[in-house]
Amino acid sequence: MSPIDKKRQADLQIIARWVQSGERVLDLGCGRGVLLEYLKQKKSIYGVGVDIDFDKILSCVKRGVPAYQGDIRSILATFPDGSFDRVIFSRTIEQLDDPDAVIAEGLRVGRRVTVGFVNRGFWVNRMNAFLKGCHTINEVYTKPWYESAPSNQFSISEFESFCHAQKIIIENRVCLAGDWRSECALLPNLLAGYAIYDIASSD
Repeated sequence: MSPIDKKRQADLQIIARWVQSGERVLDLGCGRGVLLEYLKQKKSIYGVGVDIDFDKILSCVKRGVPAYQGDIRSILATFPDGSFDRVIFSRTIEQLDDPDAVIAEGLRVGRRVTVGFVNRGFWVNRMNAFLKGCHTINEVYTKPWYESAPSNQFSISEFESFCHAQKIIIENRVCLAGDWRSECALLPNLLAGYAIYDIASSD
């Protein structure tokens, strides 16, 4: 198992804490369906995935995970209000052109929304920007800027400011240290490498 796959395990386990048995779960940017497969095994959920990559959708089908191939926002628009108990964006939000609108749609479609993201405010990223003046390249950021997909990376502080401005309720939060395994309670915007939020609409 690669280092990034080991880190992924913590992500799965934390999300599984918040998912109730038998829930209806929509995973946006589901990749190869690993998270939904895990939740089906652990929590007996009814899960549906969405991803733009057709090869990843084929992998979902092989895992027995129902999935749609297409644009996240377009597919979200097809679901009625409250169609799911939970909508998940695991390392997906930073890849979207209009994340605020997509999160709003997620909160319309699901009672809860789970958001997991790499913390741009992590001290290693700050140090590389300050001392080297360049993008971090490691097991998380594996490619140089010219080989990377467009992304809007953000910090824990920025995400919480967004939630406050949009009157979004933060129900739960787990911040993980740079190893993505141990929880980080002290100065998470500086010392946490990854964060997972469970949010809900205030309406």
